[in-house]
Amino acid sequence: MNGLRVFVVAMVCCNVAFAQNYPTRPVTIVVPFSAGGPTDTIGRIMAERMTKTLGQTVVVENITGAGGNIGVGRVVRAAPDGYMVSIGHIGPHVINGAMYKLDYDLLKDLAPVGMFVTNPQVIVSKNGLPPKDLKSLIEYARSTPISIATGGAGTPSHISGVFFQKLTGGAAQIVHYRGGAPASADIMAGHVDVFFDQAVNALPQSRSGKVRAYAVTQTTRLSVAPDIPTVDEAGMPGYYMAVWHALWVPGRTPPAVIARLNSAMVEAAADDGARKRLMDLGQEILPRDKQTPEALGAHHRAEIEKWWPIIKSAGIKAD
Repeated sequence: MNGLRVFVVAMVCCNVAFAQNYPTRPVTIVVPFSAGGPTDTIGRIMAERMTKTLGQTVVVENITGAGGNIGVGRVVRAAPDGYMVSIGHIGPHVINGAMYKLDYDLLKDLAPVGMFVTNPQVIVSKNGLPPKDLKSLIEYARSTPISIATGGAGTPSHISGVFFQKLTGGAAQIVHYRGGAPASADIMAGHVDVFFDQAVNALPQSRSGKVRAYAVTQTTRLSVAPDIPTVDEAGMPGYYMAVWHALWVPGRTPPAVIARLNSAMVEAAADDGARKRLMDLGQEILPRDKQTPEALGAHHRAEIEKWWPIIKSAGIKAD
């Protein structure tokens, strides 16, 4: 028994000493998508500013494939020492768990560091669609078959479309595109009726009169578009969907190391230069109390509990 106590004390002391010295070499943020995309750009902004806080270079590595699963899996299987970090969003860290048979558990095998930005969707339609507000759109969709564009099978816009289809009685036709850009182009051209687009893309089109915006899918209005009501205000309460970004590390990473990474993340999100660059991408910086590991853990679990039943009941599978 005494030997066990000595061992435990020794291990605790080693972990504390390790955390106090961390980091002593470069830290890698794994982006599970190609270079140049939104997650890659956000990851590089954060890595640049976190380097200043951590005193070691934070590099970005793009590990693509299987809708983000290969990159996430790489972090899951890495040493739990804080030197390999996963950045991701509702796609690879929530939706994929319902669409793929993963060899890891998204909640048990990853430890949350923190969530720092969110980009809700804006419900938009072609200008020629008769309904002028969300309540009218819902009633219209219940009586008239409409087409809903998506950025591809299993994307957040697809899941939102299925959610809306279920809400209105299933009359809507889901139309898949190879990405959000062609889907958005066909909305503007009037070839498809409705699209659940990310705010960063939808707002410029709405302002220029190329699409009609009905509501933003979060609890508060966007600071950069206060004229667009929330779904709660517009008649579809609780219909929240956002492409939020967060950081995770392998499970069993020492709490002190997680706290150090969280501190660097929080400082990056508070930095004027980084904030401006993120907001220029249409990202909303989360309040400080939403940036904790505990807040991310609770949000991550809630998102899985919300979306997995919808995805599975709709039979959505990976291509």
